Amino acid sequence: MSQDFEIREPTVGSVGRTGAGLHDFVLHLQDLVLASSDLREFLTDTATIFAVQLSQPGNHLSCGITVVRQKRPVADASSDTRARTLNELQKSVGDGPGLTALRTETMVHVPDLEADRRWPKYNQTAGEAGIGSILALPMRLQTSAQAVVNLYSPTTHGFPHHGIDAAVELTGIAAKALDLALNIAQLRDARDDLSAALKSRTVIDTAIGAIMAQNRCNRDAAFQILVKASSYRNIKLKEVAAIIISGIGGEREFPTTYDE
Repeated sequence: MSQDFEIREPTVGSVGRTGAGLHDFVLHLQDLVLASSDLREFLTDTATIFAVQLSQPGNHLSCGITVVRQKRPVADASSDTRARTLNELQKSVGDGPGLTALRTETMVHVPDLEADRRWPKYNQTAGEAGIGSILALPMRLQTSAQAVVNLYSPTTHGFPHHGIDAAVELTGIAAKALDLALNIAQLRDARDDLSAALKSRTVIDTAIGAIMAQNRCNRDAAFQILVKASSYRNIKLKEVAAIIISGIGGEREFPTTYDE
C-alpha cells in the first residue's frame, strides 16, 4: 500500500504529545484497518509508520512487529530489510528482546547492545548488523493474540526517556487498531474455513452419490467404501472423493452453493 501519510519533521519528543502528529497517526491507523487486504499488509504499514514517526536526525529507527495467534501462523512484518533480518534472527535463535517482551508481557530496553549479556548469540549477530540499542514493547490486546513491537536503533542509547514514552504511547494506540484488524482477520479466516468445509462436503457428498449409483447401496455403505479407500491409499477423504468424481465425469472444479 502506498504511504500518503503526512508526517511532521520526525522529532521523537513531539509524537507522544497530543496534537496534529498524534491525531494524524490515529486517523491513519483507522484507514489502514479498513483499507488493508490482510493482516500482514496492515502490520507492514504500521511498522513503517512507527519507524518514521519515532526516528530523528542521526537516529533512523527500524521497526518489526510480531503477532502470535492461536492455531494460525505467526505474522511478522517490518519497516525495512534490517528489521526483517533481526526479527528472523530472534526466531532462529529462539530468544531475544522481542521474544522476551512477548513472553513476559513487559517492556524490554537494551540501551547498549554490546554491553548487554542476556542474549549473547543474538546480541553478537545484531551488533554485527549495525544495531546499537533495542526497545521491545508488548501490545496490550483485548483478543487472545499476543503482539510485540521491536524498535532497532543504530546508536547506543538510541531511546531516551522521552523517546520511550512516545513509543509506549504509540504502541497503546496501535494496539487498539490491531485489535480491530485481528477481529476482521478472524472473520475472514472463518469465512475461508467455512467455504473450504462446504467445498469439501460438496465433493464428498457427490462421490457418495456416485458410489451409491455404481454399487446400488445405501448412503452409509457408500460412505464406508469411501473411508476404506481413503485409508487404503493413505490420502484424505476429500482427495479420494475428488479422484472418484474426476474419473466419472472429468470434473476438477467443484463449485458450492455457498455465496459470500
